[in-house]
Amino acid sequence: MHTALVPSHGTFLLLSALCSVIVLIVLIARYKANPFIALMSVSIALAMVTGMPMQTIVQSFEAGVGGTLGHIAVVIGLGTMLGKLLAESGGADQIAHTLIRFFGEKRVHWAMVAIGFVVGLPVFFEVGFVLLIPIAFTVAKRTRTSMVLVGLPMVAGLSVVHGLVPPHPAALMAVAAYHADVGKTVFYALIVGIPTAILAGPLYAKLIAPHIHLDPENPMAEEFLERDAKIKLPSFSLTMATVLLPVVLMMIGSWANVFAAPNTLANQLIQMIGSADIALLIGVLISFITFGKMRGFSRDTILKFTNECLAPTATITLLIGAGGGFGRILQDSGTAMAIVDVALRAHISLLLLAWLVAAAVRIATGSATVAMTTAAGIIAPFALHVHGVQPELLAIATGAGSLVFSHVNDGAFWLIKEYFNMTVVQTFKTWTVCETIISLVALLFTLGLSRVV
Repeated sequence: MHTALVPSHGTFLLLSALCSVIVLIVLIARYKANPFIALMSVSIALAMVTGMPMQTIVQSFEAGVGGTLGHIAVVIGLGTMLGKLLAESGGADQIAHTLIRFFGEKRVHWAMVAIGFVVGLPVFFEVGFVLLIPIAFTVAKRTRTSMVLVGLPMVAGLSVVHGLVPPHPAALMAVAAYHADVGKTVFYALIVGIPTAILAGPLYAKLIAPHIHLDPENPMAEEFLERDAKIKLPSFSLTMATVLLPVVLMMIGSWANVFAAPNTLANQLIQMIGSADIALLIGVLISFITFGKMRGFSRDTILKFTNECLAPTATITLLIGAGGGFGRILQDSGTAMAIVDVALRAHISLLLLAWLVAAAVRIATGSATVAMTTAAGIIAPFALHVHGVQPELLAIATGAGSLVFSHVNDGAFWLIKEYFNMTVVQTFKTWTVCETIISLVALLFTLGLSRVV
């Protein structure tokens, strides 16, 4: 990666990146090109145009795909199995009925942002998404409302806590880099995050849903909505306990040092159990009992459920991997650094600079976590020499920047497009705008808070 860039070369890299994104959108949205083929082709073309050595282009793309899928593929696979059993057992129906009864049919979008906010606290976005998507499908069906009106508030809640609120792993990284106080950061992040989630979730969903007309035939929704009506629904408490078990395990894992001394066997065991993959695996195994055996399903039926639900995820997994490959090409070609360099040259307040650097890395790489950790690493040395800026607010500003403008190099973009059964253009109008609202509103609230505290 380039550490120093002459302006002309930096401008060329920026224009190349912009053109590649535009070409991708046109190929997929206008000419209906296969998204995986389009992402791979444009990634290789961008690498060649920006002067990457020929012998490193394929390895770079493969590294991006592998690095992304190493975590996401396991999460999607296990999460989909848990979601399938949740749906087949009637657990999703039970949660949907309870939410609808408590909030009312006209206010289910408020219920979804709340559940997204709570479940998303200790888990990565993708984990929370695959845990909650069966509930969103069921709520949308029961209330006969658009998946956009139900699903967008849910992902807004998940996204806000992903970027802003500890103990979420990504937010904790920024807190550590800035030596911020965790308690204060949580308090300020909730002040910023709750109204931000409301604006970007229920309110924006209410505004945009009438303008997004989805195909009523959704293959992913059908996977989770077909169940035997004779099966007795599990209780709400048992259902929530099973769904939230992986969340609780991950939360315990993040606080391993509280339960056992660092570097001990007990500490390492708690951390392993609290990892996303193992926590979800345990959740799936428990669901075989709570959603399977206790509902009268045989072993063969449970095996059938877990096998058949994976087929529709193949396309999603490939697209997420290709998005990771595109992001890696942007990094290795020097384009990501060129974008960061532009942000660093701007002589502005440290809070805004932290937001800009994180936003630049986010747009270039597609990863909120990478954007947050990279920006914190760049800004932290400056922060030590600048007085008057609270490190807690700096962490929140960095997190806000890491959420801006999710597009085709972000795995979450394709996850939401495929599960919601939207076109690329519809995904930009809903998810991308939602993410950008979160980023900008959170920045404005943070800047306002800095004037008060």
